[in-house]
Amino acid sequence: MKLKIVIDDQTQEVDIPEHILNEAEDFFAKMDHDMNQGWQMGPDYIESPDQTQRCQIAADKILTAIDTENQNLLMLMAGYILSRAPNVKEVDINTSGELSETLIIR
Repeated sequence: MKLKIVIDDQTQEVDIPEHILNEAEDFFAKMDHDMNQGWQMGPDYIESPDQTQRCQIAADKILTAIDTENQNLLMLMAGYILSRAPNVKEVDINTSGELSETLIIR
């Protein structure tokens, strides 16, 4: 599965093999469990993030992964988005710190 990632004027496409989606399911379930407890999204605390907000949270972690050149984290976060919202084609990541401004494009 492929996910297009847009950060400012840079675009890259990440191809997540199906086996990674399957093998990382326990990790994805832990992420869901953690987010079920609520999540700080910029200045707002969200008690129960919805699907879009969860994808925005994962997209923010993609930004961190790219900044730190952490390919494993990049693959896991892109995999999380695709496993939880398989109709997502693109994420346009806001770099100002406002997670809610990240666009999840289906």
